[in-house]
Amino acid sequence: MNLRDIKYLLAVAETLHFGKAAERCFISQPTLSGQIKKLEDELGVTIFERTNRAVAITAVGERILTHVRLLLEQVDAIQIVAQAHRDPLAGPLRVGIIPTLSPYLLPLILEPLQLTYPQLKLVISEEITENLLNNLRCHEIDAALLATMPTDQDFVIKQLFDEPFWLAYPKDHPIQNKALKSQKDLDGIELLLLADGHCLAQQVMQVCKQTLEKGSSNIADLRATSLETLIQLVRARFGCTLVPALAVAAISKSIGDDIVIRPLQIKDATRRIQLVYRNTYPRMQAILKFAKIIRQFMPDTVQVLKSI
Repeated sequence: MNLRDIKYLLAVAETLHFGKAAERCFISQPTLSGQIKKLEDELGVTIFERTNRAVAITAVGERILTHVRLLLEQVDAIQIVAQAHRDPLAGPLRVGIIPTLSPYLLPLILEPLQLTYPQLKLVISEEITENLLNNLRCHEIDAALLATMPTDQDFVIKQLFDEPFWLAYPKDHPIQNKALKSQKDLDGIELLLLADGHCLAQQVMQVCKQTLEKGSSNIADLRATSLETLIQLVRARFGCTLVPALAVAAISKSIGDDIVIRPLQIKDATRRIQLVYRNTYPRMQAILKFAKIIRQFMPDTVQVLKSI
């Protein structure tokens, strides 16, 4: 058994097709099939059931593949450690970002990051919080930018900045005559929220001191998948919504005089953005430099937190 054969096993498991697995491994199908059969004979078990139409993983094969994935993760870790020793800022840094932050944060930091650390290659994925945490646990990403505090003991958390909320509402809405200095000023407004799974929905309800209850008269029965969609619903006079500060500039460019966006002056009407990563991640310098760039290039509409 060698590392090459282990990679062949994983390729077949992920594609469930010997031809596609062979293409992925840049070898011929007969060669790959022969190596898999040789490995099965060596172990004395059948890992894949083969027919003319399909490939299936056996029960013992599933157990073996669990160890295969762990082994290959450790191989990757060895390579990362060696690379980090040579140059901790060289190579990819895989970062996941929540959708309500990604399109507004990235334009602020990508160019400074490239100019300051040209060897650091940022690889971005955009997912909701739950998926990002799962990807982080599975080593599919190296770090995540979140607005929700994770509870995993194996994660390190770097607090970056507090982002205030602004209120978006249709022009001539009754709330325009209120000062927006307390939760009472928000009483009675019909809230538009993002779909379930987006942490922003829960944060908006916390600011407004409301709970998500079926049939609640203050929560519109409309769920959007993006802030841009929420703004269009506001334009159509379906209700009001809260907008994170970084998104205000981008959204303001796309709206006309029919929507008003005002800052809230309510205590704690903010969300905290943090960089989360595994405590075993070997390229600490890359993480710290990435966090530094974010703090350095934030606008004055957010409150940057001191580096700890």
